[in-house]
Amino acid sequence: MRKTRVKRIGILTGGGDCPGINAVIRAVAKTAINAHGTEVIGFLDGYHGLVFNRHVILHYDDVSNILSKGGTILGMARREKLFRMSGDARATAGTDHTSRARRVFKEHGLSALVCVGGEGTLAVAAHLDASGIPAVGVPKTIDNDVPFTDQTFGFDTSLAVAAEAVDRLRSTAESHHRVMVLEVMGRHAGWIALHAGLAGGGDIVLIPEIPFSWGAVCAVVERRARRGRRFSLIVAAEGAHPRDGQESRAGGRADGLNRARLGGVGNLVAGEVERRTRLESRATVLGYLQRGGEPTPFDRVLATRYGHAAASLAAEGTTGVMVAFRSGDITTVPLERLARGRPRLVPPDSPLLAAARAVGTSFGDQ
Repeated sequence: MRKTRVKRIGILTGGGDCPGINAVIRAVAKTAINAHGTEVIGFLDGYHGLVFNRHVILHYDDVSNILSKGGTILGMARREKLFRMSGDARATAGTDHTSRARRVFKEHGLSALVCVGGEGTLAVAAHLDASGIPAVGVPKTIDNDVPFTDQTFGFDTSLAVAAEAVDRLRSTAESHHRVMVLEVMGRHAGWIALHAGLAGGGDIVLIPEIPFSWGAVCAVVERRARRGRRFSLIVAAEGAHPRDGQESRAGGRADGLNRARLGGVGNLVAGEVERRTRLESRATVLGYLQRGGEPTPFDRVLATRYGHAAASLAAEGTTGVMVAFRSGDITTVPLERLARGRPRLVPPDSPLLAAARAVGTSFGDQ
């Protein structure tokens, strides 16, 4: 953690879009301008803008009226092949543009760079910070799986969309006596599925942290049918998988981080449940509907708090950290810990799991 006085800071948004990013940009720019007299440079399309020097100056009026706007006014892109980082198991062949990014950073007279993003973006922020580009990270992902923070902005909005979908599917499931499966995002972490299932009264919730058994899932559906409940609601995270099985993959394609693209667990579950129980089953995939649109009031406030804290730290010269939300307060975590950390998963002793089981929710494991 370093401290120096600064006069100009940069900001970029990386990874996938997420409700609340514009609220962060607004808070960073307005805090820097109003409270610190600091100019703000916005790099376009994530780290691509930094490496290839695509940028805009963010004036006060540029960030007005964007608090509730979805997406990001700066654009975004995955880091892909821009950097070769030590210890990165997903590193790909190609030129390492770290020195080029450092040159652009210095050309603009920047003293700090605010990096808004999830796992990949923050790992790069740690790499750049260690390479002479002082950085402050802001955790962003609808999956809520960034470690060392209680919640990321965007999660609450995504949860609201998923919970509404569960409510809407219930009426169709009950009317047609069907098993309805809702597939939501959640590659490694089942926070969206868990919260949406709990909020919507899902009968079965399938998350990556708890491999499920086909027998256990179908037993719940059949037991409900015998009791006159001729419908069931299943909420499945995209990374959920059966015991001794792997995640469902979307055509074997890889994403920008060389990870297999997940998708299809909803249709897999619906098809297998119908085959085994002879009960009509249908699947709905929310997909990118969870990522777009206006952020909820909670996410707007959380994003504003994150942006204000990040700008204040950067303007005061405190870098090498990520802002975090812990027990209701905004605090900091060293970026180097993020580089070594693992995704924040639903722990087996989570009070939410206990509460869900107590009200009759099955996780397909017993």
